[in-house]
Amino acid sequence: MLSRYPFISLPIALLVLRVATAGFFMAHAVGRILAGTIPTFGAFMESRGFPSGEAWVWAITGTELLCGLLLIANRYTRWATIPLLAVAVGGIILIHAQLGWFVGELGTGGAEYSVALIVCLLVIAAADRDRQAGAL
Repeated sequence: MLSRYPFISLPIALLVLRVATAGFFMAHAVGRILAGTIPTFGAFMESRGFPSGEAWVWAITGTELLCGLLLIANRYTRWATIPLLAVAVGGIILIHAQLGWFVGELGTGGAEYSVALIVCLLVIAAADRDRQAGAL
């Protein structure tokens, strides 16, 4: 039984990773919109020196939605990972690094989730590069 684990092929696993990662980013964007927290997040951005904080937050939100859709559609995949990498790294710099490493149990709001997203994005980009080169 274990010889067949994980029961899916590499191409299917990469599809799951790509769609799930897109969903993680898009969930943040949709949640931000539905919860009405864009003005609060905008004020936070301004407190960190960003002019027009709400415009920055809308840009982040739009990036998460658009690039997430591109990942799901498997279009411009490698290019879509670049702005999402910027969002994840920016989140670490502005928010998560000062809260430590752990997200839950041993800490609150740390960087580990963002680092996991970065690793996912790098694997997605590498798989797309290899797919384009005919290696996958």
